[in-house]
Amino acid sequence: MQKIYFNFLLLLTCCWFLQTCHAQSDSHGGIDREPVAAGRFYPSSATQLEAMLGTYFGTATDKAVSEPLALIVPHAGYVFSGEVAATIYKLLDQDKQFKHIFLIGSSHTTYFNGASIYTQGDFITPLGRVKIDELAASLVEENSFITNDIVPHQSEHSLEVQLPFLQYWLNKPFSIVPIIIGGESESNCRKLADVLAPYLNRENLFIISTDFSHYPAYDDAIRSDNAMANAILSNSTEKFSQTRKDCENKGINELVTAMCGWTSVYTLLGITEKLDNVHFEKIIYRNSGDSPYGEKDGVVGYYGLVLAEIPDNDELNFSLDDSDKIYLLDMARTTIKEYLSGKEYDQSSNANIPKNLFVAAGVFVTLRIEDNLRGCIGNFSPEKPIYRTVQEMAIAATQDPRFLPVTLEELSHIEVEISVLTPLHRIKSIEEFELGKHGIYIKKGNRSGTFLPQVADETGWSTEEFLGHCARDKAGIGWDGWKDAELYTYEALVFSEHNYPKKN
Repeated sequence: MQKIYFNFLLLLTCCWFLQTCHAQSDSHGGIDREPVAAGRFYPSSATQLEAMLGTYFGTATDKAVSEPLALIVPHAGYVFSGEVAATIYKLLDQDKQFKHIFLIGSSHTTYFNGASIYTQGDFITPLGRVKIDELAASLVEENSFITNDIVPHQSEHSLEVQLPFLQYWLNKPFSIVPIIIGGESESNCRKLADVLAPYLNRENLFIISTDFSHYPAYDDAIRSDNAMANAILSNSTEKFSQTRKDCENKGINELVTAMCGWTSVYTLLGITEKLDNVHFEKIIYRNSGDSPYGEKDGVVGYYGLVLAEIPDNDELNFSLDDSDKIYLLDMARTTIKEYLSGKEYDQSSNANIPKNLFVAAGVFVTLRIEDNLRGCIGNFSPEKPIYRTVQEMAIAATQDPRFLPVTLEELSHIEVEISVLTPLHRIKSIEEFELGKHGIYIKKGNRSGTFLPQVADETGWSTEEFLGHCARDKAGIGWDGWKDAELYTYEALVFSEHNYPKKN
């Protein structure tokens, strides 16, 4: 009797295993990965699913972002996070043919070490098949810490829920490299980052699937989620790891994790922190408490972010129109007001940032009260988008060490001026310098100083006086110090609230 009972249990176990692994054989004889989130995270009916996606994409706000290299998107039930996900996917060019799409998530159901890439067959959703990229098998074959074990994928929802968005939005056929990261090893994330780094370019797309905070109260979630998003914007694995630990160790009630897919984000940062021509942007934030199906207690956070390449600053063709200038001036003033009020300025509130403002350029922000200088700080290095540098320099100008810090009470009397700079150009002779057109940057040893082009008009100085004052008063190398120093010129596009009255 015991033997019969044992055989019966064995039969049930085999049946369960076959059902779990059940799939249709594709044309290559592989094992398709059947949907496990359909009917739970999103509708199992293709008609209902398409209608739901149509609503999300139809109501998603259009954002101006240069061509995305990577997306960070949530993976919750669509009624909670669908709006965020659709807004991010809508950033993609519908007609672009991607060479490789890397879909990366962190394991929620299986603990294992390393990473697993599904290679056995297609992924199936109610909207049809999604092919597996041939690159997937090559990555498994070439890297010992990457397997093609199907177990981590069988019940994992974080990759599957992304596919209907891609199927609905993209017009061209696509295939995926579906990667699940196991464990909590930063070392393994760095190894995976090294493997994937060569593929981060305009031909390919990286999709990082993660939710943010889990189960704190509504306001606590916002605080934790903003901290984590800002850590991503820092483009530093060290800053990201420390922020996650700080959030999870600060005693936020009921905070189980600050980010469930942190290993996936860490992997992306492991690639991007070595690059100086990319930047992250916050696009949209919601949490489950914003959904009519959610409560304000015990929420989950959903941030949508994008990684984009910083466009080159074409010195001949670059320009800003009046709407760009007004946008930057208003942004500078708003940033200063938030900073002086003790608040952190939230970039995600900047809807529809003009495309020109994603170009990298040096920026100076000048503050004046009547005609008196109140602060002026700038950065020559074109490492970040113009709008981001304007924000940073606006805050820095309020703390110009030559003056007492600006106060909130003064702000209504302050006029903001912005100078957007062309790249520095080394000159060998002062004959190459044109007074009133060029700014000057003087460097000698570890000392340096600069005057913006408009200083010439404001002072009426001659070329000799312009250079002498800059060398003596700004660089500290004496009146004639410029004669044996490195000299650089640049031009500036200057605009202020004098010409474009402030909004607030």
